[in-house]
Amino acid sequence: MRILFLDLDTLRPDHLGCYGYHRNTSPNIDRIAAEGVRFDNYYCSDAPCLPARAALMSGQFGIHSGAVGHGGTNADRVLDGAGRGFRDSMESICLPKIMRDAGMHTCTISPFAERHASWWFYAGFNEMHNTGMGGGESAEHVTPTVLKWIDDNAAKDNWFLHVNYWDPHTPYRAPEEFGNPFADDPLPEWLTEEVFNEHLNHCGPHSAHEINMYDDKTNPKLPRHPGRLENMADVRRMFDGYDCGIRYLDDHLGRLFAALETQGVMDDVCVIISADHGENIGELGIYGEHATADNITCRIPMIIRWKGGKQGHVDQGLHYNLDLAPTLAELFGQERRKLWDGQSYASALLAGEECGHEQLVISQCCHVCQRSVRFGPWLYMRTYHDGFHLFPQEMLYNLEDDPYEQHDLAAERTELCAEGARRLMGWHDQMMQTMPNCRTEDPLWRVMAEGGPFHARGAIKSRRYAERLCSTGREWAVEELKKRHPREFA
Repeated sequence: MRILFLDLDTLRPDHLGCYGYHRNTSPNIDRIAAEGVRFDNYYCSDAPCLPARAALMSGQFGIHSGAVGHGGTNADRVLDGAGRGFRDSMESICLPKIMRDAGMHTCTISPFAERHASWWFYAGFNEMHNTGMGGGESAEHVTPTVLKWIDDNAAKDNWFLHVNYWDPHTPYRAPEEFGNPFADDPLPEWLTEEVFNEHLNHCGPHSAHEINMYDDKTNPKLPRHPGRLENMADVRRMFDGYDCGIRYLDDHLGRLFAALETQGVMDDVCVIISADHGENIGELGIYGEHATADNITCRIPMIIRWKGGKQGHVDQGLHYNLDLAPTLAELFGQERRKLWDGQSYASALLAGEECGHEQLVISQCCHVCQRSVRFGPWLYMRTYHDGFHLFPQEMLYNLEDDPYEQHDLAAERTELCAEGARRLMGWHDQMMQTMPNCRTEDPLWRVMAEGGPFHARGAIKSRRYAERLCSTGREWAVEELKKRHPREFA
């Protein structure tokens, strides 16, 4: 068997044609979706980049693996401790090990391990290619390595190739000569001028005034990525930059598929297309960042074309990215690993059966500290550290009626907030009772004890940001931030 896993950084599903997007961003991805199964309610358990891939590769929630941050203690997986054997637990539970046990040669083409110094990412791979730019790659830097590997190996049997592209990730980077195929396409209907004008009064990193996190600096080499948004023309530039990144990436995927066709194996290759997380482009007042535990950051595409699987099927069940390892294990007739938190959805892939979770708990500890529960149409969000966005402690959204999270219903639907809190507490109790290696600490609270989420740390940075808020007519926010974060905004 041959498996191609396309790991497309920061790709939100609702910007793909096969998920109903009105722009033609993804003809090659759409082709695979038509030939396989599209999962509509698929989420990373932990966001963003490092925690998401830790969950994907380990089959574990961040609360269990310990990998929930981008800095500090919990930017690493927790050590196995006294019970560690000759090899650590990651060696036996990692997703590539399933492929190895199935007799496959495993290869990754990705800079991810070096970008985050997450060397566990290499566990289970026979062959590793670091494209060497730490996530700053464009597709033209990745594709030559992939095409050479296909030329050398595609005709062989029993391989698993993981390929990581970064083009939808900030800063938006499609080459200028690529042009803008979406110049005449409208923006999504929800983001009106009225909504945008309200966003201009928001505070926090990656708000409309400071796309560069805490300021509006730009890079002249990256003209598609603005430093700030002042009007709807700027908003269009932001959307077009993201969508051009997707289309440019999709064109390169077409080159890979063509190479596999030349080798005569494309019809035999199982294709998995997914992402680590999505991207907020205006939702919650955040532009060009994946900073929250919400439906926009944590919902990701999952498309699988599997030999013997359903074709043209859409699955509506609730699934996590950490479910992929148990799913592959079942597909290859292997036993479930004891430390996995995920559950298999092989029956959805092979027979179209509904087999999702009853609820999902999603987490973010890099930009903010939040945990949220998706149950039915509802998303209940609980904030422990707001990352200077001044989010309320509780938020509630009806995702069927309000998929872009414009109307917080927490104040008027207190009974649903209570239900969400009950579900979150029940999940937390279960996680703590099943903590591996006799650990007793929730890593979210370690992040809080070490100064809060990594991207919101630094007293000097906070004071400079307070000055910026005053210079851009948002003085009101400084007083509120001083109340909520007295140490940082003293």
